[in-house]
Amino acid sequence: MCGIVGYVGSRPALDVILDGLRRLEYRGYDSAGVAVLDGAGGLAVERKAGPLANLETRLAEVGTTQFNGTTGMGHTRWATHGGPTDRNAHPHRDNAGKVAVVHNGIIENFIALRAGLEADGVELTSDTDTEATAHLVARAYDEGPTAGDLAASVRAVSRRLEGAFTLLFTHADRPGEIVAARRSSPLVVGLGDGETFLGSDVAAFIEHTRDAVELGQDQVVTITADGYTVTDFAGEPVEVKPFRVTWDLAAAEKGGHDYFMLKEIEEQPTAIADTLRGHLIDRRIVLDEQRLADADLRDVDKVFVVACGTAYHSGLLAKYAIEHWTRLPVEVELASEFRYRDPVLDRQTLVVAISQSGETMDTLEAVRHAKEQKARVLAICNTNGAQIPRESDAVLYTHAGPEIGVAATKTFTSQIAATYLVGLALAQARGTKYPDEVAREFAELEAMPAAVASALEAVDATRELAYDLALSRAVLFLGRHVGYPVALEGALKLKELAYMHAEAFAAGELKHGPIALIEQGLPVVVVMPSPKGRAVLHAKLLSNIQEITARGARTVVIAEEGDETIRPFAHHLLEVPAVPTLLQPLVSTVPLQVLAAEIARARGYDVDKPRNLAKSVTVE
Repeated sequence: MCGIVGYVGSRPALDVILDGLRRLEYRGYDSAGVAVLDGAGGLAVERKAGPLANLETRLAEVGTTQFNGTTGMGHTRWATHGGPTDRNAHPHRDNAGKVAVVHNGIIENFIALRAGLEADGVELTSDTDTEATAHLVARAYDEGPTAGDLAASVRAVSRRLEGAFTLLFTHADRPGEIVAARRSSPLVVGLGDGETFLGSDVAAFIEHTRDAVELGQDQVVTITADGYTVTDFAGEPVEVKPFRVTWDLAAAEKGGHDYFMLKEIEEQPTAIADTLRGHLIDRRIVLDEQRLADADLRDVDKVFVVACGTAYHSGLLAKYAIEHWTRLPVEVELASEFRYRDPVLDRQTLVVAISQSGETMDTLEAVRHAKEQKARVLAICNTNGAQIPRESDAVLYTHAGPEIGVAATKTFTSQIAATYLVGLALAQARGTKYPDEVAREFAELEAMPAAVASALEAVDATRELAYDLALSRAVLFLGRHVGYPVALEGALKLKELAYMHAEAFAAGELKHGPIALIEQGLPVVVVMPSPKGRAVLHAKLLSNIQEITARGARTVVIAEEGDETIRPFAHHLLEVPAVPTLLQPLVSTVPLQVLAAEIARARGYDVDKPRNLAKSVTVE
């Protein structure tokens, strides 16, 4: 969840850290803090509850003379243990003020660690699970076999920790050095000229370098101005593979929009096109890191899709495509429930794990459970080298670029495109589609960026409608077939951004209970199927609309262009391009994204930073 930045070099560390935290604040904004070594035995720390702006105001009040060093680290917090207060903000220090630590994740055995420290007379000053590690590292550095060796002290303490964590440590006696440990939480090393960076993701240092290294599971890195060294928790050297970031700083800026989310909505045609690019070679679907042979895919007799939140909705859409193209049974599971219900898995099961960050803890644990049961795992991810892809048998990367807004937009539509590629890869391996059929389906996918761009051109009517709906108490969403997951996603977006009560139903269930919610003036958003591709369902939804309007509902209907049959029954009609049935979610999602963002803006909320949420959920 939390955002972490570290820097060792020749620049003023405070400037680098604050710049990095501004780009990582989407990961958490309950509090923020910095720690800077002055090179003469001093360790300056300042922290403040609330958004990063509160910390910057505090620094302006106290002055930054003591923060004049070239080694330091910073943190922006999403609270887990302990409320969002000054005393719980990171960095935390040991009692002597020598060691400082920032942390992303959860240390599950912190109660036992705290109890042991308190029994030894150590005074803990926060409610967090993090602070104990500062005291433990300070003790290990002062005495015993790791005395005087910060990296060895961090390794020794890391071996005692349970849970998911990225931890960065500085020591006042070790200017020019930061040591970090990683287990199941993201950490990237940025490689500059005479300077080295650490970050929760590359946005932290992309202004300074595009060369990076992704730290692996249970590894410790020591950075200096001259470079880095990596070991495992036992101290054995580890070779890591550098990579080059393919996007620049401009990709993480708002580009003239009021919010990142609005910019990212408009980037969807490019994101979808980039996700599809290069995946059809000689009329065959090719995945990014394919460690599964066609023979493995032919053996698959069942598919599970596991994901959370918006990614779960992309998985629901994958079910329609994969079952249609391959005739394989597909189950879609919330990753948080998957391993706890003892699913039936074996070597013939394919688990498709979808995660924007590749670090989503619930999904990561689902992957590990699937691997333990000998199932094959294919990851769909937007982050190169993340933990879930590394632990999977095959990988398909979405190429949506950085998504700063907490509410997923372009990563969602990119995930839809990616899951459809997986469906085609399975179909070709199993022979349920001939090469020319695979090529034809892929060509229809390739036409979608243009269709999405067309849908974006028609959003002005959606913006006007949003201000009209902003005072509503609740909004209901209805859909059938692939329109149902789209309705679920539309309701989630409205909950996330506008803090409104929103629910989505399969329209066929309306008369089985939900119609009792209909009252005079209640807005109901209806995702209409094509009158050509799904004529029977279109007629049934038309009947549903008449049923709810008869009870006073106010209908907002998303329908394809040219569907004149719906016009007399829609209070508000939002038209999208006519596309093949399975691909309609890529265009019908667009007005729902805009609607949620504009309703939130009309209600005075920060579209990019919805309350209580973080971009990457790296704890269970």
